[in-house]
Amino acid sequence: MLRFALSRIVMAIPTLLIVAVAVFVMIRLIPGDPAQLLLGDLATPAALADLRARLGLDQSWTTQFGIWFGNMLHGDLGSSINTGQPVLPLVWDRFLISGRVVLVAVLFAAMVAVPAGMIAAWKQNKAPDLILVGTATLLVSIPTFWLGLLLLIFFGLKLQWLPVVGYVSIGEDWKAGLLYLAMPILTLFLHEIGVLMRMARASTLEVLRLDYITHARAKGLSESAVLMRHAFRNAFGPTWTLIGLVLGNLLGGIAVVETVFTIPGLGRLLVDSIFARDYPVIQGCLLFVGVVYVIVNLLIDLCYPIFDPRVTAE
Repeated sequence: MLRFALSRIVMAIPTLLIVAVAVFVMIRLIPGDPAQLLLGDLATPAALADLRARLGLDQSWTTQFGIWFGNMLHGDLGSSINTGQPVLPLVWDRFLISGRVVLVAVLFAAMVAVPAGMIAAWKQNKAPDLILVGTATLLVSIPTFWLGLLLLIFFGLKLQWLPVVGYVSIGEDWKAGLLYLAMPILTLFLHEIGVLMRMARASTLEVLRLDYITHARAKGLSESAVLMRHAFRNAFGPTWTLIGLVLGNLLGGIAVVETVFTIPGLGRLLVDSIFARDYPVIQGCLLFVGVVYVIVNLLIDLCYPIFDPRVTAE
């Protein structure tokens, strides 16, 4: 087990380095000049050159990367070009908002989708299976932004149960904060139910065809005992891996949902920074998302032997 954990941790280190290099290069490939954007079209060449020098944009990519990477190792991601705020606290504050939405949505989706997928596999080709698979396919097919708009119109405008736009921090008013986060969480919850349910069904079907399941049934065990005591643990392994991927993907792609519901999260910060050509903030957002994605999947890998001890066998 220790060797398995060390191997996964060692593999994560070069992955993080590749993420850092990729983020730096992609940012430099974005068209537009931050100095020109800040000073406007009427800026003189001398003023533009002076601002580029102060921002370090007049140096080579190699020099810029060396300075940025060295500062990053000390926890300094720079300051926003537009606001002057330190990037790391800014990104962290926005991440806490996005993280709550994503984590709660995936948690509830897993609690609903995994049992539903197992039931669908147990009742394969029968009415419950057809209904659940059809529902999952429908939910996966609907884009999150459109689903969010439908929920906003129905619950916000028609029924007026939930606020339409805006955001209130849970720390300031937890009741109002939960109301403002309800529809973004529900949007991601409904979308990810379909993804996780299909995986849970497929992995459960594969396990139910194995010999030891047939042997358990031959011993006279009830179907509920077969599912929970013998099938669940082995069938949940692939779904557990998918949950890690879903968490990372949602954190990176939540900008659309945050834009629909005007939630000031990490995705919204990234979009605004791209339009403003705010290089330090864009780099900080992308790097933070990449690091979180790697760490989440590392934790998923380290927990996988709980469901399948064979992965630690040499």
